Amino acid sequence: MKLQRHSQNPVLLPDLSSDWECKNVFNPSVIYHNGLFHMHYRAQGLDWVSRIGYAVSVDGVQWNRMRQPVLSPIDGTDSRGIEDPRVVKIDGHFYMCYTAYGREFTGDGEPTHSRGGILPMIAVSDNLITWERMGPIVRGENNKDHVLFPRKINGRYAALHRRWPDVWIAYSDDLLIWDEGDMISIYGPRHGDPDAWDSKSVGSNGVPIETEQGWLLINHGYNDDHIYKFGVVLLELDDPTQVISRPKTAIFEPAELWELRGDVPNVVFSNANPVVEGMVYVYYGAGDHVIGLATCQLDDLLQFALDG
Repeated sequence: MKLQRHSQNPVLLPDLSSDWECKNVFNPSVIYHNGLFHMHYRAQGLDWVSRIGYAVSVDGVQWNRMRQPVLSPIDGTDSRGIEDPRVVKIDGHFYMCYTAYGREFTGDGEPTHSRGGILPMIAVSDNLITWERMGPIVRGENNKDHVLFPRKINGRYAALHRRWPDVWIAYSDDLLIWDEGDMISIYGPRHGDPDAWDSKSVGSNGVPIETEQGWLLINHGYNDDHIYKFGVVLLELDDPTQVISRPKTAIFEPAELWELRGDVPNVVFSNANPVVEGMVYVYYGAGDHVIGLATCQLDDLLQFALDG
């Protein structure tokens, strides 16, 4: 089971005429809504500060993008950049999970990133363009790769987040308060297997895909070689703290020159796996520089998860 790269890759490149996205465009979120693909992507320009851009497509390959970002830094908590969006629609509203990287550290303990810190933030929108910040899932720790489930589970919002080195799940009644008592680790790196592709670190990719057999996740990880790869995890529908299956084989890894090289080499990183007419569209950042697309049939991916 391997994802198949699209023949027109890369599907989005930096815009050399822009001051804010002329260096890198990468790590996109894509949601399919009202017959269109809507992309939110991380972009860097002349100041190397990450912002979130927006583009729209009819076929998921050819994109028209807005000339200005839809989310930019506003204060010390995100002054160094807004990173890695993941967008989902729940009960008629759009929610974006993103990482705020700032010069200011909030929470207890010591600063985690060059005397600053990161926050796993959530924002809300009714139109995919204008966003209102809601707040973080946690404060004061190195926590990112967070993504909301596309519906409530047992009446509560649920989110995956990466409390390194494990992937955790958290629950909330209102998306504002996330109690520590409602968080639990689900799975982590395969430390006991030195040959595993994900023996060092793991994290979540796009929005969990609901199937009759369980929540289907595409995840990422790396070992001591620090080459990012994708895998698959299947969780129980009613209790996603329970892992049904986690195949040992990776389904995607850097291979093309523009994936092996870039601003950061040997990286494929995805925040998006929308399903349209039975096809899984996996959009990914390559080398932290451009955006690619790989696909597979949902039935094939689910069968791989079950057999694995």
